[in-house]
Amino acid sequence: MSNSVFTDNALHYQASQDFNKARNKAILSQIQHFMHVDKDKLLSFNDVKDILKPKNQVYKGMQIVPVNLIIGSEGRYRDFNKYFLPRSERLRNRWERVDEARLKDIILPPIQLYEIGGAYFVRDGNHRVSVAHSQGIEAIDAEVISLSSEIPINPSMTSDDLRRSLIQYEKRIFYEKTNFGDLTGDYDLDFNATGRYDVIYNHILVHKYYLNQGKTEEIPFKDALVSWYKNVYSPIRRIIKDEWLEVNFPGKTPSDLYVWIVKHWDFLKKKYGVHYSLARAAHDFSNKYGESKGRVPRFLAVLLSRIFKDPFKKIHLELDKKI
Repeated sequence: MSNSVFTDNALHYQASQDFNKARNKAILSQIQHFMHVDKDKLLSFNDVKDILKPKNQVYKGMQIVPVNLIIGSEGRYRDFNKYFLPRSERLRNRWERVDEARLKDIILPPIQLYEIGGAYFVRDGNHRVSVAHSQGIEAIDAEVISLSSEIPINPSMTSDDLRRSLIQYEKRIFYEKTNFGDLTGDYDLDFNATGRYDVIYNHILVHKYYLNQGKTEEIPFKDALVSWYKNVYSPIRRIIKDEWLEVNFPGKTPSDLYVWIVKHWDFLKKKYGVHYSLARAAHDFSNKYGESKGRVPRFLAVLLSRIFKDPFKKIHLELDKKI
């Protein structure tokens, strides 16, 4: 047997062993995170784009990129875990070929990446990133396209973490833009979905429009905001509190419920007439979409929401999409 054949066999065996180690690590990671599966998931680039909604992109050319900042993939995010370890045996052949090339010091083409928020997502080259991760390679050559975002992404973030960061960013911008906290004394206008502060801003503008009807001078925005808070938002908040509506929607804030109830109230007024009461609309909404049609003791509702996070999450997400 020639030395070259012996060497090829040895390298193939080594690549096979490397894949076995990577798979075992992936299985162990899956077991460790079985109670929090999102922490073991590789981020989907398209999901991140849907959350952050970048407005433009710029071609950055060739760069040397830290491997630990590559945290997601455009099309293969189901094939690898959070640490780019292979999640399936069917990845073996291609993975081993890439690893053999590394062992032979064969220079492979640069991978292709998207950059957003300081983190990177694979366009092409997922197996090369996986091999690099498993072998402790610190940096890799990449062709990079950068997308604009005001939200920094930490490599440890899940999609939910990213969504929460965006919501906090939106809250900060809203409070700075409207001076909402100083005008109302309320710093707890909080949401569990993105885009809600724009909805509130539009509600205030609509309220301002109606206040200006029949006026010779336009009402300042800050006066409209205070009026909306006292005469629209606060009464709905009181109904939510008095009727214990939060109990039927674990994990949702009163502000979340305000947006949903107003949307539902508009629907019911179009169906039954403008005199349909807000209280009836809130009760109807709770009956149709709440977790329980009956009242659940508050301590039990809190306990259930902590154990199951949000058992009606799918329904609630569908409601969010309609707003």
